[in-house]
Amino acid sequence: MDHGSPRIDAVRATLSVFTDSLKYLVDMPSGLINQASEATSTYSTLKKDNEILREEQFINKTRLLKFDALEKENIRLRALLENSFKLGEQVLIAELISINMAPFEHIVVVNKGTRFGVHPQQPVLDANGVVGQVFRALPFTAEIMLITDPSHAIPVQVNRNGLLTIALGSGQLNRLNLPYLPANADIQPGDLLITSGLGGTFPAGYPVAVVDNFNPADSKSFINVTATPKALLDRNRELLIVWGNKAPVQLLKDQTTDLKAPEVNKHE
Repeated sequence: MDHGSPRIDAVRATLSVFTDSLKYLVDMPSGLINQASEATSTYSTLKKDNEILREEQFINKTRLLKFDALEKENIRLRALLENSFKLGEQVLIAELISINMAPFEHIVVVNKGTRFGVHPQQPVLDANGVVGQVFRALPFTAEIMLITDPSHAIPVQVNRNGLLTIALGSGQLNRLNLPYLPANADIQPGDLLITSGLGGTFPAGYPVAVVDNFNPADSKSFINVTATPKALLDRNRELLIVWGNKAPVQLLKDQTTDLKAPEVNKHE
């Protein structure tokens, strides 16, 4: 009757409601287990992927920091290289390895010494101006006395009019003292001070400092003038050691003893 006549289709449809529900109930446990397993697996995979991405992000951030530091170092080295071409003299780039900023002693140590021909009294610059001079040369390192050291003095002249004077270290990284200017000296705030070439240590024409604001003295014989160094004394990582035309650089790679050189004059 079911095969030959459609009369019991309604009965079949009615009975299918119960049988299909029974099928769904039978399949429900396995379906729930499969969905739970898939959700757990997906969560575990996402968690693991998230951890991997976090690690990669951390590594990439660290690399970006390194790249940023390398970029700034590259900028500094380019500035030093450009400055070395402007100088027209032989130079050697040295890297700072330690500092001694005691109140009465401004000394830094670089990683180039007598094996590279470094000797006392050599001028030392950065990309902006005069830093100081070689105070002591050792085989593998050299000590640099900064121009702000209280025992350091450098002959300078006003770039605007050629007025000669001496700049003394003040013990502060951002100040030089000019104590030997008479009250009627032709000097103004903002004047650029350059090396005069007197004394034989610093060749003429190197930027040294910029004159600060000051009040002219009415009754005193001398005026109290200070200047701010052009060199970035507290931010240098690389320095230029300069050779004069009379003393060419010599790369003594196999030499193990110090080069003989005259003792440094702290007041030059």
